[in-house]
Amino acid sequence: MKDDRMAQGFRKALNKKEGIVAIGGTSEISSEGTQHSISEQERFAFANYISTALEKDEDLKHVLPINPTTGALFKASADGILLCKLINLSVPDTIDERTINKKKLTPFTTQENLNLALNSASAIGCQVVNIGAQDLKEGKSHLVLGLLWQIIKIGLFADIKLSRNEALAALLEEGESLEALMKLSPEELLLRWVNFHLKKTGMTISNFSGDIKDSKAYFHLLEQIAPDGTKEGVPRVEIDMTGLYEKDLKKRAECLLKQAELLGCRQFVSATDIVTGNAKLNLAFVATLFNKHPALTKPENQDWTVEGETREERTFRNWMNSLGVNPHVHHVYGDLQD
Repeated sequence: MKDDRMAQGFRKALNKKEGIVAIGGTSEISSEGTQHSISEQERFAFANYISTALEKDEDLKHVLPINPTTGALFKASADGILLCKLINLSVPDTIDERTINKKKLTPFTTQENLNLALNSASAIGCQVVNIGAQDLKEGKSHLVLGLLWQIIKIGLFADIKLSRNEALAALLEEGESLEALMKLSPEELLLRWVNFHLKKTGMTISNFSGDIKDSKAYFHLLEQIAPDGTKEGVPRVEIDMTGLYEKDLKKRAECLLKQAELLGCRQFVSATDIVTGNAKLNLAFVATLFNKHPALTKPENQDWTVEGETREERTFRNWMNSLGVNPHVHHVYGDLQD
């Protein structure tokens, strides 16, 4: 009896947590006593991102745009077409479009699409061990969100590596070797990148949760990376810093997002996500800023060249990551040395 009361109390506490929805387990047996939590903020962010990123795709007109305030995202993913398209967006040409069943879908052809999506997601490094085609077809929200985040993150991080973007060498610290920089994960490189641009302000951050809640670091980052008009064809963007003096943190965050919109980077986060320090969505926001406005210049007079990842190396890396290894493998040789 005592254990039952404790379990009920835990479930009530879970339901009360802001932005978290508790749902039943994934089987008839488990749904009675098991709950999985999903983030409404993630559902909202992913739905909006997908609606924007794939809005011109004629094959998705039947599901786009996705209403981010309902469970429409899970229904939109149920036939496998959207998942296949998102995989190709993150890693182009992973799936031959001709193999996707698009018209007059039957239970069989839908199953084919979902299997294709899962196999392709695994091939690009997603962990899909505990996800089946039936789970996606039934719209099991925590599994769908988990898979979507993996696919989206792979796309966001694609160019945040030295072999794809040699300008990242500008982030080398005094006395640091190129090999050491290459070992950093995309998350670590993004943190290094933000602090590189914050140097002039005397600020530093160590995470994308608590340290960004007041929006100050973001305001100064936008001011540093905004186009200054010196690049041909790219007009100057003036960042309005007056929002820094707004005392209400949520209103300040909203002012910040209006400035991010000027840079074409208002994605993934809401003002609430900033002030609550949603690490996952803030990471995605910073990756978007980097991808569109890195504001880095490759150091001159460097006699080194960075070799790109071979097809075989990428295949091995993705295979290991699909097995759920921890920590995540970003570089086949560097990450396996220990």
